[in-house]
Amino acid sequence: MLRNRINHAPRAMAEINVTPLVDVMLVLLIIFMVTAPMMQAGIDVDLPTAGYITTREETRLVITIDKKGYVYFDKKVIHPRLLEEQLKAYFHGARKKVVFLKADRSVPYGKVIEILDIIKRSGIETVGMVVQPRRK
Repeated sequence: MLRNRINHAPRAMAEINVTPLVDVMLVLLIIFMVTAPMMQAGIDVDLPTAGYITTREETRLVITIDKKGYVYFDKKVIHPRLLEEQLKAYFHGARKKVVFLKADRSVPYGKVIEILDIIKRSGIETVGMVVQPRRK
């Protein structure tokens, strides 16, 4: 008699219900698909192309010159005369000073060199030029 009771006892389910997990993953996928393009938003610059591109994953300061000649210090417009002191304040006490210069292709070469000179004069050791990769 005892044996019958043991055989007829309700069993625990051994299956995992994955439907809620799939629902949550789909919602997260949609959220990331919608927000990812917004994270790349910045200053509209038509970059020149180059065949050799290097990429580094690091915290970086980007100085941008748009097609109208405005200079941006990390997405904020700044007058070129104030750029040197802003750079010195930004990198005060930093060991490695790296700045990336991003200029629209229609900006005169002299303007780019003027900003590059200010960056070097402020004590920045490394200046990287941002370009668009050339399509094959």
